[in-house]
Amino acid sequence: MSVTIEHIRDAAAVIAGHVVRTPAVDSPRLAETTGCARLTLKLENQQFTGSFKDRGAYNKLSSLTAAEAKAGVIAMSAGNHAQGVAYHAQRLGIPATIIMPRGTPFTKVERTSAFGARVMLEGDGIDSAAVFARELAQREGLIFVHPYDDAKIVAGQGTIGLELMEDWPDLDAVVVPIGGGGLIAGIASALKALKPAIELVGVEAALYPSMYEAVRGSNKPLAGGATIAEGIAVKSPGNLTRAIIKDLVSDILLVDEDAIERAIQLLVESQKLVAEGAGAAGLAALLAHGGRFKGRKVATVICGGNIDARMLSQVLMRGLVRDGRVITLRVEISDQPGVLAAVARAIGDCGGNIIEIHHQRMFYDLPVKRADVDAVIETRNAQHVRDIVAKLQGAGFPCRLLSSRSIEEAK
Repeated sequence: MSVTIEHIRDAAAVIAGHVVRTPAVDSPRLAETTGCARLTLKLENQQFTGSFKDRGAYNKLSSLTAAEAKAGVIAMSAGNHAQGVAYHAQRLGIPATIIMPRGTPFTKVERTSAFGARVMLEGDGIDSAAVFARELAQREGLIFVHPYDDAKIVAGQGTIGLELMEDWPDLDAVVVPIGGGGLIAGIASALKALKPAIELVGVEAALYPSMYEAVRGSNKPLAGGATIAEGIAVKSPGNLTRAIIKDLVSDILLVDEDAIERAIQLLVESQKLVAEGAGAAGLAALLAHGGRFKGRKVATVICGGNIDARMLSQVLMRGLVRDGRVITLRVEISDQPGVLAAVARAIGDCGGNIIEIHHQRMFYDLPVKRADVDAVIETRNAQHVRDIVAKLQGAGFPCRLLSSRSIEEAK
């Protein structure tokens, strides 16, 4: 079954007042960073459950017959579809069972349970969870709610496209993350009907290029692995979504883990927005493939904000280290009173802020009267790092940067 603009308009009428009509905001700072003439962020992380999945879930659940609603529903999900189904099932009085992969972030598991759903952790990924979910649905007579390969789900997600055209009708291109393909299939169906000249570009994590390979007819085995974008870590894209994407989406870009981490960091620092890995994938593509969108009016969908707090803190700290704003210097000193104070003074005189400091006295290659001091320092930028190093060396303290980059590379 294809998804038409009429299906999407019907979905918009169904979900009106039940999901958030999210803002699409201009981001001049990120536009400058990516080279776009204008960059618009569609903030689906502002939905009640923190993800665009609210749209398709409500549209699908509202279409159930009384008998189907009484029987209950089951869904498999890495988190966002789970929360969307659980939340709206609770609102509609429909019993819900959610099957989640065992590695799903704690925050998504707990939020799903909080909506009253029966949550079961099964399988190492979304595909193995799907097998278990279908078997359980058959045994217990539950209605299976697919996260993406369902026309009602796709039409619900397509309402984002209607809103983008209402808010920013002059867009040249829209960049959308792809997992199973429901989001981009719905948005593309809406946008291409309203503005045929607009370009749709998909984004996948390089570890899970399932739709990228599928639309090319490739049987190349997928690498898989641990990705920060677990929301789009899908090995088996949908049949319905694949057909729509092949017809309406001009390109699919792949982004690596470093690019996704960088995008999460930039959204926090430049836009004050929290995005999960999948939600930041569109910006990651704009950063990695900036030349492709140079001078164009582009929108990307921040499709989810459900990132584990510990993971977010690690991403931000790693970003500070990557940018040279938190560094570790190993300084060689003589092990006698007053020397450590002199090191601290030299760093302080340069405006560096010492976060932690550790003595290393037991290294076998150090003379007994010498010591290494590892100083974790907050700095402004790479030039500031070089200034601190020069100050220490000028004061007679040999030092080196403990990092994957040399001091010369920290530019």
